[in-house]
Amino acid sequence: MASAAPALAKRIDLPSGMSAYETIPVKAMDDLVAQSIRPGDTLSIRVFGEPELSKDDYVVDTSGFVQVPLAGQVIAGGASPEDLRIELARRLGARYIRDPQVSVTVSERAKSNFAVEGQVEEPGVYEADVSTTLLAAIARAKSPTRTAKLDEVLVFRNLDGRRMGARFDLNDVRAGRVPDPQIIGGDTVVVGYSGAKGFWRDVRETAPLLNLFYIFK
Repeated sequence: MASAAPALAKRIDLPSGMSAYETIPVKAMDDLVAQSIRPGDTLSIRVFGEPELSKDDYVVDTSGFVQVPLAGQVIAGGASPEDLRIELARRLGARYIRDPQVSVTVSERAKSNFAVEGQVEEPGVYEADVSTTLLAAIARAKSPTRTAKLDEVLVFRNLDGRRMGARFDLNDVRAGRVPDPQIIGGDTVVVGYSGAKGFWRDVRETAPLLNLFYIFK
């Protein structure tokens, strides 16, 4: 998998440099808080003057629906809190409450994971949060190996039903020459393999054996 990463990057011609940020952008914390509601999220829904409807533990089911008294089953997955607020107000106002004042916030995010593969010390699946950037993601995987190709770090993401990707130079990110992109749940980070580094590593590791062979030949 790791050794195939550079070939994969060339074959599908992933965007790199500043063009990469059009696919994998840097997201501020405010942007993440405002992102779409996901299955498993817990919502706080308040209806002014209606304590029986106002709760902090509405859970979005695996199909993306939330059940709200009087409003019924409402699709929440993929909607923003504002979209859901408008729909709830519309449903409640149509039959039950005059001019309902509704608020919707995400009180707890469902856990979401990202994967790190390739030339890192501990490839695996890790939990994403609002502080997870590319550097943080690789640090979770205990940093790159000695044979990592740091200028070929790939990030793959599902966007609108399509699998998208971009290539980043970790040296530039570490040095602050370019932004540190946000990693979100569902992303896959692949750290490429450097054939040159691998060759010299093998030379260093086999050199003592070659010396012994030469001495006792």
